[in-house]
Amino acid sequence: MIRRLLAILALVFALPLAAQDAVPPAPYANVQLADPAQEAKAHALMLTLRCLKCQSQSIADSDAPMAGDMRSLVRERIAAGEEPEAVRAWLVERYGDYVSYQPRVTELTWPLFAIPLLLLLGVGLVLRKRLRRGGDA
Repeated sequence: MIRRLLAILALVFALPLAAQDAVPPAPYANVQLADPAQEAKAHALMLTLRCLKCQSQSIADSDAPMAGDMRSLVRERIAAGEEPEAVRAWLVERYGDYVSYQPRVTELTWPLFAIPLLLLLGVGLVLRKRLRRGGDA
C-alpha cells in the first residue's frame, strides 16, 4: 500500500517536469530574422547575455530551452524596432544583473570595480618604496 502511494506521488511530481520538455521551442529560438542587420544586432546582444540555466554560456551558445526562449524574445524585440540596449535593460529588469555579461556600476556593485583598482594602487606604492630602498643601499 505504501509503495503504491509513493509511486503515485512520484508520478504526480514528475508530470510537471515531463510537461516542460514537451513544450515546443519559441518561434525565433532557432530561426534567424529575415533582415540581416537586425539579426546581426540580435546576435551581438545574445552573445552578451548569460543563459540562466547553464550559467557559463551565452544564450547564443546554449541549447537549454530557457536560452531558446530568451533568444526568441531578443529577436522579437529587435524585429519590433527596439534598440539592443533597451532589450538588455528589459532583461536585466526582469532577471537581474546576473543575466548580463556587461555588468552595470550601481551602488551595490561599485566595490567590485573599485577594489581591484585600490589593490593595484597599493601594490604600486609598495613596489615604489621597495625600489627606492634598493637604490639607496
